[in-house]
Amino acid sequence: MKKIILKVDGMSCSACQNKVEKYLNKQDGVNASVNLVMAQALIEYDEEKQTLDQLEKYISEAGYKSLGLYNEKEDNKKDNSKLLLIIYGILTIVLLYITMGKMINLPSISFIDMEANPINYGITLLILTIPYVIYAFDIIKSGIKNIIHRSPNMDTLVTIGVLSSIIYSLINLILVIKGNMMMVDNLYFESAATIIYFIKLGRYIDKKSKEKTKEAIKELVQITPQTALLKTKNGQKEVTIDEVKKGDILICKPGMKVAVDGVITSGETHLDEAFITGEAKPNKKSINDKVIAGSINLDGYIEYKATNIGLNSTISQIVKLVIEATNTKAPIQRLADKISGIFVPAIIIIAILTLIGYLLFNTPLNEAITSFVTVLVVACPCALGLATPLAIVVSEGKSAKNGILVKTSETLEKAHKVDTIIFDKTGTLTYGNLRISNINNYSNYSNEKIIKIITSIENNSNHPIATAFKNYVTDDSLLKIDDFKNIDGIGLSATINNKKYYVGNNKLLKDLKIKNEYSKDEEKLSNDGNSIIYLIEDKKVLSLIGVKDIIRSNALDTINKLKNMNKKIIMLSGDNELTANKIASSLHIDEVIANCMPQDKERYLKELKNNNHTIMMVGDGINDAPSLASSDIGVSVNSGTDIAADSSDVILVNDDLNKIVDLLNISKTTVKIIKQNLFWAFFYNVCMIPIAIGLFKIFNISLSPEIAALAMILSSLTVIVNSLRLRK
Repeated sequence: MKKIILKVDGMSCSACQNKVEKYLNKQDGVNASVNLVMAQALIEYDEEKQTLDQLEKYISEAGYKSLGLYNEKEDNKKDNSKLLLIIYGILTIVLLYITMGKMINLPSISFIDMEANPINYGITLLILTIPYVIYAFDIIKSGIKNIIHRSPNMDTLVTIGVLSSIIYSLINLILVIKGNMMMVDNLYFESAATIIYFIKLGRYIDKKSKEKTKEAIKELVQITPQTALLKTKNGQKEVTIDEVKKGDILICKPGMKVAVDGVITSGETHLDEAFITGEAKPNKKSINDKVIAGSINLDGYIEYKATNIGLNSTISQIVKLVIEATNTKAPIQRLADKISGIFVPAIIIIAILTLIGYLLFNTPLNEAITSFVTVLVVACPCALGLATPLAIVVSEGKSAKNGILVKTSETLEKAHKVDTIIFDKTGTLTYGNLRISNINNYSNYSNEKIIKIITSIENNSNHPIATAFKNYVTDDSLLKIDDFKNIDGIGLSATINNKKYYVGNNKLLKDLKIKNEYSKDEEKLSNDGNSIIYLIEDKKVLSLIGVKDIIRSNALDTINKLKNMNKKIIMLSGDNELTANKIASSLHIDEVIANCMPQDKERYLKELKNNNHTIMMVGDGINDAPSLASSDIGVSVNSGTDIAADSSDVILVNDDLNKIVDLLNISKTTVKIIKQNLFWAFFYNVCMIPIAIGLFKIFNISLSPEIAALAMILSSLTVIVNSLRLRK
């Protein structure tokens, strides 16, 4: 199965979205999800049964137009809609002046005065209305096409309303020309024109608002620079990003951006990666560290080898993930879609019944048609269709900017329901590799010099303990060593500046016949789970260092916050009980299950789910893959290189556990906003449709078609503005 994203043109409401989606899903080997806000269709299809051309043909058959594959770097085409709105806005003022000027005592033009020259008046209104019909040709075309396809949408409602007003007015204009001057009062050309203008105005506002919801995604796209500094035999050369090949050595100077994903081969610096991690603090980078395209080099000169370029880059994968997530459907949206699917046909039936009802009670035809048109125009499936996807798009983009990649909108909706959070230990609550936990310095040397001496010696060793020191010193700052030797089971020795140094465990002291005066310090470190490293110069102990897999710096803070949110916290570990319990105790985790194999973790998760718990599993994305997949929400703290292939539902790009708290809060707020949106969308229709029918005329409360069109815009604006609150 192949997955693609197609841009779809012409969708204006949830009924349009539902129609395209249903038509695509009817086809053999096709599974599609259509997003109204992004104007996209996420399509998974069997390449043996379908082709890209065939999929685009299906969209056309559904009454819409495919604009081809989505390209995140494409520039928006030139848009003249704002200019047209200004022109038609002026024309609308002219129309309303001609028809309503006298009502507010404005001077009239006798040549086109309704009473003095009714024929000229009617013909002038017709001539001024014709440009509006051309302006709304896309709406009318779509409305008629959807009537033919028996899948009415918002365009259908507007088309029926506008054409009804124009045809009724044309008939009355003919009667006026034939001499029946009384029918001049039944001309509603300006109503049709005003409705079209307000609909176009609403869609322009709607379009601009949707663009705001996608700003976070656009910012991600625009992060990477367009050029790179390539290292050549003759020095350096500026090239475009497209010219960079995998394996090229690139240069990044202070103030420049990293051009592509890579690995540092020379130098060290601090990089600002806040654009993708949400972490304001600069990250120190040195040889063998990975760099992400778009990072800002703050203070050092580095050379790095290009590893991931083009569509394989971290940014491209993140943008792809976010776009795909916004095109998936949350359960609450599926409910809204079902309602929207029957909404438009129901409104047409209500409008027809309103027309018939007025005629049965001998109401004048012009009043009956006005109420008929008002019902059609005031009903707004737009707000209902925007309620969920707008909020989801804003939240997805915002999450991505803060280093939280959520793969489906269903995950975003479900996260706030989590009641139990299970943490893997190694690589999740701890860093997953040996680090220096404590330095007991018994010399006049600085800690930095002690680490440099040890690292210079350990650099020649493949022992796992050596990695604990290599992260602290760059290759170009290592000291020159001589006479390197490996002392089996004890440690290493070497000469630096004519001084003999030893690095190893406490057996070194016995071997060198040195009295151990530091046994209490050693015992303390050992009881805390450390491996012991002594540094000896000649026969003098300079330092005692403890190395271990240490707890992540923000793990305790995260656990405490989650407990305050009334979440049950459990730690699963493959380690022995002593080690697991020490870590759990440090983190105030009460429930610990040690000696767990991957299959044991998965079995335990299923037991909890069978007891009606909603489970979030947090792991490193490697040996925890089965558990991440079987939990309700799997969270990976291993950013890795192949983000898209990760088995989790959520990826924390910079391994920041506090982002779990952010995710739960974002989920809670998003669902709250969606529910508010749906309430206002329903509330609007519940209030406006009875008024449009005329049920409140006895209280002198009524609507004209023009005001109905304006009210429809306001209902969509309510949903849009409410959704944009999530950006804060």
